[in-house]
Amino acid sequence: MRVLLVEDDELILEGLFIALRQEGYEVTAAKSCAEAFAVLSEDVLPDICLLDVMLPDGDGYQVCQKIRQKSNLPILFLTACEDEIHTVLALELGADDYIVKPFRIRELTARMKAVLRRMAGHRTEEETVISVGKNKVYPEAGRVYAENEAVQLTAMEYRLLMIFISNRGRVLTREQILNNIWDDVGEFVNDNTLSVYVKRLRKKLKASEKEPLITTVRGIGYRME
Repeated sequence: MRVLLVEDDELILEGLFIALRQEGYEVTAAKSCAEAFAVLSEDVLPDICLLDVMLPDGDGYQVCQKIRQKSNLPILFLTACEDEIHTVLALELGADDYIVKPFRIRELTARMKAVLRRMAGHRTEEETVISVGKNKVYPEAGRVYAENEAVQLTAMEYRLLMIFISNRGRVLTREQILNNIWDDVGEFVNDNTLSVYVKRLRKKLKASEKEPLITTVRGIGYRME
């Protein structure tokens, strides 16, 4: 289990690092927003983030917002502030839980396990994940990720993607696609602009010649494998 520990207090950081390692966690430490952002930009995200509020180059709220822009990574705030306003702000920004300093390591690990259980249960029971090449589509949330990075699709592009996913393996004529888009989106799309939308969708999904994702069937339309 990989933990990102963001804490600028050397004593607290060292103590938590050792304690969590002894509990069997793989810990990556960051002492600032910049260091945390560097870890979060890597291909493989940690399983949970322990996040201090006060940091030398910003605050934990900024890191929390950055995480939530692209991931449902569990976040647990470590705070010295007992004020309700700080707790509410952390939760509104997407934190899953918070714990007030000072705390015992057993209480912290119990909170971590509870958050991870809730997240695992949520994914299992509620969240459908569809793979499209290297992309992950979460239809309930209306989100698309490519290698842990959010893919920013317009409403039209997302609707087009879902049409292809719903008809995977089938050849869709251009007329069928246009009729579906017109009915659901209510925007005018003609035969020429459809080609533009498909091209943009391929680019955003990082399609390639080896893995086109959406294949052009000449004279007919398109097919998603």
